[in-house]
Amino acid sequence: MAASDTPTALGGLVVLDLSRILAGPTATQLLGDLGATVIKVENPKTGGDDTRGWGPNYALDRDGNRTDLSAYFMAANRNKLSISVDLSTEQGQETVKHLAARADVVIENYKPGGLDKYGLDHATLLKAHPELVYCSISGFGQTGPNRDQPGYDLMAQGYGGIMSLTGAPDGPPMKVGVGIADVMCGMYAAIGILAALRHRDATGEGQHIDLALVDAQMAWLINEGTNFLTSGKLPERRGNAHPNIVPYDAFPCAEGHFLLAVGNDAQFARFCDAFGLGELPADPDYTTNLARIENRVRLTEILSEALAPLPRDEILARCHRVKVPAGPIHTVEEALTSDQAEARNAVVSVETADTAKGTVSLLGNPLKFSRTPVTYRRPPPRFGQDTGMVREMFGIKPKAD
Repeated sequence: MAASDTPTALGGLVVLDLSRILAGPTATQLLGDLGATVIKVENPKTGGDDTRGWGPNYALDRDGNRTDLSAYFMAANRNKLSISVDLSTEQGQETVKHLAARADVVIENYKPGGLDKYGLDHATLLKAHPELVYCSISGFGQTGPNRDQPGYDLMAQGYGGIMSLTGAPDGPPMKVGVGIADVMCGMYAAIGILAALRHRDATGEGQHIDLALVDAQMAWLINEGTNFLTSGKLPERRGNAHPNIVPYDAFPCAEGHFLLAVGNDAQFARFCDAFGLGELPADPDYTTNLARIENRVRLTEILSEALAPLPRDEILARCHRVKVPAGPIHTVEEALTSDQAEARNAVVSVETADTAKGTVSLLGNPLKFSRTPVTYRRPPPRFGQDTGMVREMFGIKPKAD
């Protein structure tokens, strides 16, 4: 069955995407993967989404020249139509209002109040179209003392607490290696939009979704956040170690390091037997997980000394034989070229006429549906390439903005 003929979960849904960079585009790419028609509005004055210029890695055209398809942009913008619209002009505002009248969802990530002057704010569009689902993403939300501060992933990770937990115990606070605050905010946005659409379908009522990077980041502090709320004690940076489980960490081996995740007392006993450390489970200092937490420094030293001389594959084989979770620490290349990645379609090749290879390689969507599978219908678009087609599709007179 061709991709265009494949039944999709969100087929027929129209999403007007006024967002840029990562949080909003992550949400709309997910909706696009599920079948929605996503119209990405890009500013001709800036050359489109900011991330089109976030190199150094770009797809090359058939002549070997750099395109505006940066790797960063391509990470969050497949399955979208790109149109060039200048919101500062009357014609541009009318174009977006026309599209909003036909859309099910509008998503934007301007500073709070930033779209008011164009008449494209949630209050104005929901008054005109009460059935619309309108999602606003900002750094700190539409209310609160910091509402007017700009929001970037780094600022959210710092303000929301996750950096204080990340890094070596004797090192500085560290951000996560990817824009995780943006990505998780985009996931929350997609969930919120789908919930609002269900309400809309049941009642005919649209609504406004107010989502902040910092709010989302604090929500996924999960156990460390509730550890603090329960005890009043600030969590500590522990590198790769777990605050509530021991041993659960990266340990040395002959080739570098591997991961060990002992989840309960029975697993600890089996692990110790497999490595000639059978006396440890009988020691009151290590018998229970709570005891191991209290004595984690000494236990880590004992285990590291025993494991460091052994080859990684031998360690992993022993752990797997006794059903103790353990695994490698892959490079990105090793992860994305692994047999597991291949079996699960973690990397997908999408056809495009815009590159020398005729394809672009992208990270696959992890959702596996039995009835309405994810589809890869469109590669990440060149800036404004679909302007004429979208105008024709939605009956907009072809005037220049």
